[in-house]
Amino acid sequence: MDPNFVQNLHNLLLQSTSNDTIQLKAATAQLNKEFYKNPACIPALANIIANSQEIPVRQLAAIEMRKRVSTNSGNLWLQVPQADREQLKTQLPEIVLRESNALVRHSTARVIAAIAGIEIPVGGWPRLLPYLHETATSPQAAHREVGVYILYTVLETIVEGFQEHLQSFFKLFEGLLQDPESAEVRVTTVRSLGTIAQYIDSDDKADIKSFQHLLPLMIQVLAQTLEAGDEANARHLFDVFETLLILEIPLLSQHIPQLVQFFIQAGSNRNVDPELRILALNALNWTVQYKKSKIQSNNLAAAILDGLMPITTEEEPEDIDDDAPARSALRIIDTLATSLPPTQVFPALRNQIQQYFSSPDGAHRRGAMLALGVSVEGCSEYMTPLMGQVWPVIEAGLQDADAGVRRATCVAVSCLCEWLEDECVSRHAVLVPAIMALVADPATQRSACTALDALLEVLHDVIDQYLPLIMERLSGLLETAPLNVKAVVTGAIGSAAHASKSQFEPYFQQTMGRMQHFLILTGEGEETELRGITMDTVGTFAEAVGKELFRPYYEPLMKQAFQGIELGSARLRECSFLFFGVMASVFGEEFAPSLPAVVPSLIASLKQEENGQESQPLTIADAQAFASGSSPANAISVEDEASGAEEVDIDLEKMLDVNSAVAVEKEIAADTLGTLFASTREHFLPFVEQTALELISLLPHYYEGIRKSATDSLLKIIRTFYELSGAPEWQPGASVQPLNQNVKELIDHALPQLLDMYESEDNKGVVSTLCVGLAETINKIGPAILEKYYDTLCSIAVQILEQKAICQQDPDQDADEEAPEDQAEYDSVLISSAGDLVASMANALGADFSQAFGTFFPLIAKYYKKNRSLSDRSSAIGCLAEIISGMKGAITPSTEPLLELLWRAVGDPDAEVQSNAAFATGLLVENSEQDLSPQYIALLGALQPLFDVPADAPAPRLNARDNAAGAVARLILRNAAGVPLTQVLPVLFAALPLQNDLLENRPVFRAVIFLSQTQPDALSPYLDGLLRVFAHVLDPNGPDQVGDDVRAGLIGLIGALNTQSPDKIQAAGLTPFVPRA
Repeated sequence: MDPNFVQNLHNLLLQSTSNDTIQLKAATAQLNKEFYKNPACIPALANIIANSQEIPVRQLAAIEMRKRVSTNSGNLWLQVPQADREQLKTQLPEIVLRESNALVRHSTARVIAAIAGIEIPVGGWPRLLPYLHETATSPQAAHREVGVYILYTVLETIVEGFQEHLQSFFKLFEGLLQDPESAEVRVTTVRSLGTIAQYIDSDDKADIKSFQHLLPLMIQVLAQTLEAGDEANARHLFDVFETLLILEIPLLSQHIPQLVQFFIQAGSNRNVDPELRILALNALNWTVQYKKSKIQSNNLAAAILDGLMPITTEEEPEDIDDDAPARSALRIIDTLATSLPPTQVFPALRNQIQQYFSSPDGAHRRGAMLALGVSVEGCSEYMTPLMGQVWPVIEAGLQDADAGVRRATCVAVSCLCEWLEDECVSRHAVLVPAIMALVADPATQRSACTALDALLEVLHDVIDQYLPLIMERLSGLLETAPLNVKAVVTGAIGSAAHASKSQFEPYFQQTMGRMQHFLILTGEGEETELRGITMDTVGTFAEAVGKELFRPYYEPLMKQAFQGIELGSARLRECSFLFFGVMASVFGEEFAPSLPAVVPSLIASLKQEENGQESQPLTIADAQAFASGSSPANAISVEDEASGAEEVDIDLEKMLDVNSAVAVEKEIAADTLGTLFASTREHFLPFVEQTALELISLLPHYYEGIRKSATDSLLKIIRTFYELSGAPEWQPGASVQPLNQNVKELIDHALPQLLDMYESEDNKGVVSTLCVGLAETINKIGPAILEKYYDTLCSIAVQILEQKAICQQDPDQDADEEAPEDQAEYDSVLISSAGDLVASMANALGADFSQAFGTFFPLIAKYYKKNRSLSDRSSAIGCLAEIISGMKGAITPSTEPLLELLWRAVGDPDAEVQSNAAFATGLLVENSEQDLSPQYIALLGALQPLFDVPADAPAPRLNARDNAAGAVARLILRNAAGVPLTQVLPVLFAALPLQNDLLENRPVFRAVIFLSQTQPDALSPYLDGLLRVFAHVLDPNGPDQVGDDVRAGLIGLIGALNTQSPDKIQAAGLTPFVPRA
């Protein structure tokens, strides 16, 4: 080796460690040009690692040597003479053992791993593993630390070449996990096991068993690390356990109860550093998310809640972005509620809430209220019948002496309004005054405004009695409140406008005057937030008051929206995009002139790089900013810079947080594009191709919100494009009329990509969006869209109904094991969306769906069992009703099993199920070719209780009555002779006019018209009441309640009755409907 070459290389590396940028650039350029392309640099760098007195130079030499070895698949390394390579393989392990500096040791170990990655697969380094085994079992702790670290780095590089050695590794690691002297040995051993775990196959039963045997020792090492307060190593170990949690092989299954108990103990221990507690609680959250079947089968939810509730009482930081153990605990309660059956979560949580809310300690009451709030999303259906016990707690919380409890109660009210709308509307007389009182209190003002915002959003029919007071109070706060409160006040006024619609007109102009100056704020933070919320709110005003009143503001506000895009804030761009979508919806084709300016801004948003406006390589500084150890498993390695810093793992989860604002902006942009096309119609055609291509490119995006909005918009674009093609109305059946060629090409470009996304989609919300969107698209386009994709779509629906889609899979559940019937409420949403997809195919194919129905009927029917959730039972019966409607007479062969199922469902304890069952029963009688009149008396007996409903009954019961009326009408239409009219008609006509499900007016009045033609005497006793009902349903100032055909029939009937009793027609106000001669 040329000593001058080595010395010059050393000098340049030394120069590279200088803080002088000019010297650094010059050295880097010379190194790249004169040294790093020469294979001689590799032994020279090894020499420098071994002999330099300068630690930064040794460190940099190790980093550069690894790069040179790895470059071009080891090409430069292979150019080093064989004898020199052999010498280096002998020397490097000895160099590492002698090295005193930990950073240099670790970087040199990575050089060995890089060489091993090239040599071991071709049998070129047979001595390495025996050497590492010897070193890792050396009597000297320092040697053991080096040996196991080299082994760890080698395993990271080439586990696949070591499969046959796994059992010997497990034996070695069992000893190292119990190293009596060195925590570093124990920690690195756990990290090595985390690497090996990723390469164990589900068929390797012996390896799985051996790994599971070591898990208690691995947990023990983590416990020791926490006890020592060693945050850096604790992060590494939590990374390992989070990796194990998301692997598809069930390595942790037997130890989930032990792991859960450990994470709870660590997260609860107030003597442990809060950052470490948060890591433990984050790991528990992942455990609930990814091992929910084990949490469920071991009934661990109650024990987890027992451990979490004391943590919820701890103080939270003021900054909403700062984490704390209390916030982590509330996140886990949320995850429990959304991941597990509510039967396992809410009863145990309710007991805890009652206990904590009765405490004299305000922190306990606050924790109880926040826990209640976060549980609502996942338990709303289960909670509904229990709300009589919940409301007293809420009302007490709003009046609590402790301001923290009052603020927490406002949070709970916000959650209740989002998920239990009808329940909250029913309590408006209590909630509105209580929250308005808190709005006036500076200690609760902001939280109360947020709760008021959520409440106003749902008030609709009752807001008129509160609107003057609300607007007076909130308008005053727009002038006097601090900026952060003005933002929530502005949002609340938007919700008031949304709920009150045209009743907001008297307040519109004055409120616009008060808010307009918010739209020119340019400061960061609170000013940005206020400007963005104001842009959202004025869009809501436009929807409320209509385009004519809003027109004077349209142009100036569009300019403000464009200016918002230029200010460099993802939040303001998001708000501008939302505003564009609303303006397009309100102004329709009048928005078209803005498309050439709006669409490119949306496309530019979709094209953004996730780490900023332009793609830039990550530096070590970036890496260190992100490295926190709380990532799931995909920590990614960053290329080290010439600064000589050690390689760092990027925490991908943190990185996603940093990019979340841009991701949400893209989600809104994707959604807005679909809205623009639907609103501006043919004016959008020049942008369709580029828009579709951009949306398709987003389908593999890491963020599920973007995948969801891209899916939704793509299908909306297909539907709109079809509408513009002027296709004739389709007829159900497998023989189809060809689609417009452009429509066909768009479908054939987009649909395969969507179906491909499904194959790997692990998010239930995205799959649900896909199914619902496909159902809408099939219902719009008809059988032509099924021509190429029918089998695939059937397969998707079957997979979901069998709970075997990727997004439903649980690695701890055997492939042939039936999924548990008791499931999370979120899971029911996915099942319901699959039902929509099945029903749409039945609608499109009609009688040609018969063969598929044989497959789908048992899959759907299994969701109607008494131990299934209300949502499952209701959607199963609703789906069958839609299928019957689509298949018409082809449903006949399945009449008896369907009738038996529907009979049970009519007697269901829940009105929502009764409603769907009544509807389905009527359709079955109407469409089946089997004469069901022998069953009429029994059916009428089953339907009769549905008519016994007080006027103030909740909406589901009123719906059930309306659908029962429709069912009775269909029985009459099918065979009036089978119906005891003298007993049935008084009950049927007493339910008129229908109030909730107005579509059922159609069969009801078809039956009235039919009886007037066939048995007019049967109608005579009820004529006066019926005429008043006719006037109601024909009122031109109200919504269309009967459709053109029935309207014409009713007008004909009125004309006939007018010839007999003109005075009665006149008294009922029906004279204008009498046909003129």
